[in-house]
Amino acid sequence: MSMDIPHNPVNSTKLLASIDMGSNSFKLFIIRALPNGRFLTVDRIKRPVLLGRTLIPTVQSSSPPPPPTSISLDSQLQSISTLRSFSEILHLHHIDSPTIVATCAVRESHNSTEFLSRIKQELGFEANVISGEEEARLIYTGVLQFLPVYYRTILTVDIGGGSTEFVVGREGKVIFSASLKLGHVSLTEGFVKSGEIVDMRRYIRSVIMESGVVEKVGEIGFEIAAGCSGTIRSIEKAVSKGLGRDLAIGGEPGGKFCRDWRFSREELGTVVERLLCGGEARQMGFSKRRAEFIVAGAVLLLEIFDILDIKEMEVSEYALGEGVVTEVLARECDEFDVNANVRWRSVLRLAGRFGGEKRVKSSGRCVGIAKEIAGGLNQCYGLTNHQNQSMVFLDDKDLEYLEAAILLHDIGLVLGKKGYHKQSYHIIKNGDHLYGYNTEEVELIALLARYHRKKFPKCEHSSLQGFSKELQVKQKFRVLCAIMWISLALQRSQCMTFQGLEMSLSQEGFKLVLKEPKSRSPDQDSLHPTSADIEAELKSELEHFEEVFQQKLSIVVPSSM
Repeated sequence: MSMDIPHNPVNSTKLLASIDMGSNSFKLFIIRALPNGRFLTVDRIKRPVLLGRTLIPTVQSSSPPPPPTSISLDSQLQSISTLRSFSEILHLHHIDSPTIVATCAVRESHNSTEFLSRIKQELGFEANVISGEEEARLIYTGVLQFLPVYYRTILTVDIGGGSTEFVVGREGKVIFSASLKLGHVSLTEGFVKSGEIVDMRRYIRSVIMESGVVEKVGEIGFEIAAGCSGTIRSIEKAVSKGLGRDLAIGGEPGGKFCRDWRFSREELGTVVERLLCGGEARQMGFSKRRAEFIVAGAVLLLEIFDILDIKEMEVSEYALGEGVVTEVLARECDEFDVNANVRWRSVLRLAGRFGGEKRVKSSGRCVGIAKEIAGGLNQCYGLTNHQNQSMVFLDDKDLEYLEAAILLHDIGLVLGKKGYHKQSYHIIKNGDHLYGYNTEEVELIALLARYHRKKFPKCEHSSLQGFSKELQVKQKFRVLCAIMWISLALQRSQCMTFQGLEMSLSQEGFKLVLKEPKSRSPDQDSLHPTSADIEAELKSELEHFEEVFQQKLSIVVPSSM
């Protein structure tokens, strides 16, 4: 499951974008960067642009490589048109300088200078042609933002339209990388369309064996193999739906599934077998665009599995584009944390596994409410001279714990409604699901989920005794808990809709003003709640808020016109 959660504009920083000019498609990736290097996906757009169709290999491995290719006029026009559409999208987001990288097809073409000059002249875009080794390094960087593999030796494989990148890395450092001229577009043109599958397999093996990749990877070794290209992701998705399991391990294709982001050699082999035995790629779940090249990509991947003795491959949704923006973030963020994104992914993955997509989206909206309340409270404290023991400032780490707890608060429902908050606590605490958090941080997130309903903990409560000895830390926990109660109650309310909120603080206490949508239907107006209605509905939550903050909280709903 892949999704990103709405966030609070108060805590947002700037937008960044990258464009990957691949051999088979162009990809635009827009993110909102947070201070510690974590990013939230704003938009991800992929458009078909075929630059590498002329990169046809030679069947005989002893033959010299094909001569430099040329990017055709049609491909150039298509590229300019696609980049212009990207430019319009970037303009809407007020992004002036995307980071643009061009890969194999541009790298190998003899008219690349002319092509890039045309892009610069017509659009003002400065595209950077990166080497195969640099491409592999950026891909590895992107994978680290999705999979919890930073401290392990990982072999990453990315199959593109014109080349395949291999990289072995550990703790963010590249130990070995190689770029081989094996791509699903070039292999389709050179072999698949003429039905020469046996020759294609022979060619793939000869290129890999002659490259020295086998010896180097064998010398270094690896703990995990990961794949991150569109070809590999589409195979994993098909396997998750049962395509690779119905013959291999008795799965039932077409049923409900939760993506596991991995597949075995046997499952991959089943997919390849079905494709080569006349299976219609479109009927097997591959998109129209992917179906054209999936035979070459799947056979290439299976050969890589066999040659490098890969038993199982984990799959990353992030790759080159995410690696590019991560590089920018690492340069610009003073508090850059290389594991910030993968921590967030582990929370989302756990939420999706036990909560389902609908509940995750609902919790995501609640996250937005909670972060606005937290941001408003911080702002109130900064603008007043109130000296109060209950006043604690919430930093980025605190907000991260709050987000995680809200997303995970109801995962215990998978075991039934009765006492589900306690089940949520046990799943979070004992499941070893969250990556990059220490024991106390996991305990904090689990306790927040545990106390989102039923009881409200006091500082001396027994469950908090082993959590931390500092009163300030316990008080901060209760502040987060109170925010969570209010946010969940507002999200659950069926009689109201609002768009944003504002917090203020005076001698009378806190005031929470709910901003209405710009337009309302007549039916909504007839059900328009008053401030008294909302406060009555949130009576217990408001009492807990007052207990923690020693200030009343009034909720204001602007009167309808």
